[in-house]
Amino acid sequence: MSRLQSTFSRLRSAGRKALIPYLTAGDPDLVTTLGLMQALVKNGADVIELGYPFSDPSSDGPVIQRAVERALARKTTLYDVLELVAQFRTVDQQTPVVLMGYLNPVECMGYERFAATAVEAGVDGVLIVDLPPEEAGEPKRVLRAAGLDTIFLVAPTTNDERMQRICQESSGYVYYVSLKGVTGAAHLDVDSVAASLAKLRRHTNLPIGVGFGIRDGESAARIGALADAVVVGSALVSRIAELAPEQNYSQARLIEQTAVIASMREALDKRT
Repeated sequence: MSRLQSTFSRLRSAGRKALIPYLTAGDPDLVTTLGLMQALVKNGADVIELGYPFSDPSSDGPVIQRAVERALARKTTLYDVLELVAQFRTVDQQTPVVLMGYLNPVECMGYERFAATAVEAGVDGVLIVDLPPEEAGEPKRVLRAAGLDTIFLVAPTTNDERMQRICQESSGYVYYVSLKGVTGAAHLDVDSVAASLAKLRRHTNLPIGVGFGIRDGESAARIGALADAVVVGSALVSRIAELAPEQNYSQARLIEQTAVIASMREALDKRT
């Protein structure tokens, strides 16, 4: 059983929902990102989505765009991110790590080399934002053969037929985008999310994570009542923007910056 399967199974048995924070690797620097990953686990994260920077983050809003720019200014590469995961695995063998980003860096590295290096580093799954399932044949084959879960996005505009196709291509979990637009948008229509998840569940038994627009404990709890997992990005990354590079932050300081995750964990657990 993979780390993702084991994590979701354990949470389901306990009647709890998964909390999945997103970090941009290399923001403000790789050493700090490693500390933040550890702090997130201490604050209740069940899975970590780790973004590898790319120059054209087309699905992301201003908060994550600026985080990516900071990481690129530090010359953070996909190789660096994989090494970061390997370092994380020296202290944490349990928490699943999902790489999230865009196709170009993976394609440049080569699917086979990327998959082999990712598995060796301890990556559990990959979510490539701009890789639709209709075009994912070869990369999905390589990733899955290596033992990596392939996670795909479902949008509010996705029709029923395409939902079925996405679910068939997915493993690990399915990521439902809760709103039209980019990451960090403020409007969250919970009734619309509920209706979409009801349709989505007809096509899959995989856990469903919901992201985009989740900003605090209240919104996390409302979505957690509907979904198997809550994904948090901009609300966390905006706080990390306050950290400057090369400051050698204490674990206490990093936990303080990730306190929004602790408040979401508490709110989610109160609803179960």
